[in-house]
Amino acid sequence: MLKGVAASPGIAIGKAYQYIEEKVAINNRPLSAGDVEAQIKVFDDALAKTKEQLTGLIEYSGKKLGSDKAKIFESHLEMAGDEELVGDIKENITENLMHPEAAVKKTTEKFEEIFGALEDDYIKERIADIKDVCSRLIKNICGVPIKSLNQVTEESIIIAKDLTPSDTVQLDKDMCKGFCTDIGSLTSHTAIMARSQEIPAVVGLSDITARVKDGDIVIVDGSTGQVYINPDETLLRQYKEKQAEFEEEKQRLRKLVKLPAETKDKARRVELAANIGSIEDCENALENGAEGVGLFRTEFLYMDRSVLPSEEEQFETYKKIAQKMAPHPVIIRTLDIGGDKETPCIDMPDEMNPFLGWRAIRICLERTDIFKTQLRAILRAGNYGKVRIMFPMISDLSEIKEAKRILISAMTELDNEKIPYARDIEIGIMIEIPAAAIAADILIQEVDFFSIGTNDLVQYTLAVDRMNEKTSHLYKPFNLAILRLIENVVSVSHKAGKWTGMCGELAGCVKAVPILLGLGLDELSMSAASLLKVKSMIRSITLEQAEKAAQQALMMKETERIEKLLEQLSDGF
Repeated sequence: MLKGVAASPGIAIGKAYQYIEEKVAINNRPLSAGDVEAQIKVFDDALAKTKEQLTGLIEYSGKKLGSDKAKIFESHLEMAGDEELVGDIKENITENLMHPEAAVKKTTEKFEEIFGALEDDYIKERIADIKDVCSRLIKNICGVPIKSLNQVTEESIIIAKDLTPSDTVQLDKDMCKGFCTDIGSLTSHTAIMARSQEIPAVVGLSDITARVKDGDIVIVDGSTGQVYINPDETLLRQYKEKQAEFEEEKQRLRKLVKLPAETKDKARRVELAANIGSIEDCENALENGAEGVGLFRTEFLYMDRSVLPSEEEQFETYKKIAQKMAPHPVIIRTLDIGGDKETPCIDMPDEMNPFLGWRAIRICLERTDIFKTQLRAILRAGNYGKVRIMFPMISDLSEIKEAKRILISAMTELDNEKIPYARDIEIGIMIEIPAAAIAADILIQEVDFFSIGTNDLVQYTLAVDRMNEKTSHLYKPFNLAILRLIENVVSVSHKAGKWTGMCGELAGCVKAVPILLGLGLDELSMSAASLLKVKSMIRSITLEQAEKAAQQALMMKETERIEKLLEQLSDGF
């Protein structure tokens, strides 16, 4: 048995699928002149296979993931047919007597150097396309199987060193029953995306990729963090029973879908919303009783692409989500990249401390062209539902004022162009930097609402890298300092007659419910998979019990005592 981080609840049983890129051996020996014609044919066959694969991916991603994901592979197919690129590779084979894979590698490096030296950002961004296409081409030349989560054709447990957010968002739930990774933490974006899609997952296993081979039978217990490889019949039977019990519990919770998230004494009602990353997530959110979207992560529109999404593309996405969730509210967070989230379409600098660097609102206030395009799209989508705008990573009042100035400028442009948009759109900010939590009484004067992003708030307050397994034991959301910051944020917003929600992972933690209710949170937004469990907890306690729990916790000096209190409370309900 292996023990890792329980990243996404549920039990999955299936055959292992190793999602590991195999290394390709490049033959750098010179060709003999008599082999040139045969090697040109090897290249042509590999190129044809590459185009066939990309065409299949366009069709697959268009049907399963939407047109925005399909465009990634459309640009790759276009690149694979580029005459200059193909011509240069063939010249390396015929004139420089290079083996096809070495010829492709040399051409890739040549174009990377040429494009990298140009000032045009769009041209620079094409480097990522070239590298992806040429990597696929080299593997096809050498007969190395190409691993792709889009190509998993039987029920499997994905085994990987790590999965990027864009890998995870492409998982097909029908084929991917669960996954395990060497690295990762509870608050990594991989774990967050797994929970949003209700895929059982265990991360931070250190060496799972070395211990498992394709075809091994694997049990993933995403509720406890336990993983079993090739279990015996007795253990397999036990986990099949547990799997059935888990499904029965899900069915019990489903009876709560249409019931309000109110305390047992009906003294308090909380709005439960969902964190989403795509249009497809809306259906899952609604099925689990979401009363809105508390966080739409727009960064997924920008990832894995070399060209920035246009205003029209963004507008169509935001519009569809607003319509899908209507009449419920949809909070659209403006672009939040940087830290562990990067994208080829924005040239990100190498930084010593990317989580403290050029990210989120800092990028938007500098790249106003990107920011204003997004704001225009959100404003227009506001005509089709109850849309709210939220700015991430705010640390100072001046940032809010500048963001609002750009927003007003976008409104003026739309007025001049006679394009309809939502004029009374609500504006909020994420409280995820301690400075914002401490100065909340000043910041609330400029916005309509707060949403507490606990993932980063805990990380920055405790000076703990939440992605680092070496320090993950120090990442404690129930630290007294965190609770005091939350209390202050909620208190000042209520004094100003405004509301505060929470969209970090703490919002979906069942045992945290009594304290969060007692502290006065108005809205809790989480992965769809957590909604009904949190609602069940809310409906099992009284407001008096919740307020008493919050006051008890705020009087305790040690995190361990607070955690013990919450364990006792959750066991009692």
